[in-house]
Amino acid sequence: MSLVAGGLAGTSVDVILYPLDTVKTRLQSKQGFVKSGGFSQLYKGILPVVVGSAPSASLFFVTYESLKNVTQCRVPERYHSLLHMGAASLSEMVACLIRVPVEVLKQRKQALILDKGTVNLRLLYCGYWSTILRDMPFSFIQFPIWEQFKKIWSRHAGREILPVESAVCGAIAGGISATITTPLDVIKTRIMLARRNENASKLKILYVLKDVYNEKSLHGLFAGVGPRVIWITLGGFIFFGTYETARNIMTKYFVSMPMSSKQSMKYE
Repeated sequence: MSLVAGGLAGTSVDVILYPLDTVKTRLQSKQGFVKSGGFSQLYKGILPVVVGSAPSASLFFVTYESLKNVTQCRVPERYHSLLHMGAASLSEMVACLIRVPVEVLKQRKQALILDKGTVNLRLLYCGYWSTILRDMPFSFIQFPIWEQFKKIWSRHAGREILPVESAVCGAIAGGISATITTPLDVIKTRIMLARRNENASKLKILYVLKDVYNEKSLHGLFAGVGPRVIWITLGGFIFFGTYETARNIMTKYFVSMPMSSKQSMKYE
């Protein structure tokens, strides 16, 4: 269920809010917003996203829910926030095996960087560790906040929260996380948009951090923070709302399914 729900949620967000992501990428690029395309061709590079978004999101949620379900019953409730942090962080590392090549292809097309010749494995995984450095803290912050907000809302309402309420919690958690981790996103973008013949020493995380800061100071490290926060806040609402709705529908369908049908599905 997490596989399908996560895939639907991830694809919905990436397609609907793609123009905001393009604007954010162009604001963060070294060549500047206008030279990267400005407000033109805002859906440039969407094909890799359509292909890779669902597998990446599905892989994340399957890992996250599996880790949470296996460990939550064995850990005291007061430590569940730490558990959610750990599960989300490990899930990001797994999901990035698919997400990073998709991000590289997408962002290079968004910034109108034309790659001549064969796109090799080294280029596709350029920025893997900088993506991990961005996504792990992001999930480390977002998911415990999301889980805690849901728990508070449920306790206050005296019932299980609705998908739309979960979506609101996810949107707020995403906005907070997006703001805090924007400098890490800038570093990741710069590495992924680097020239193919760029010296490897210039693609190290600390070098890029120093280069961006020397070039544009603190303003440079928070380039694109506006579109990023809007994109992730709206995306969080759509993502978590779609995820919870899809999972609830599939759960009800599976629970109401006759036992004979479940057994036949098991062996198909």
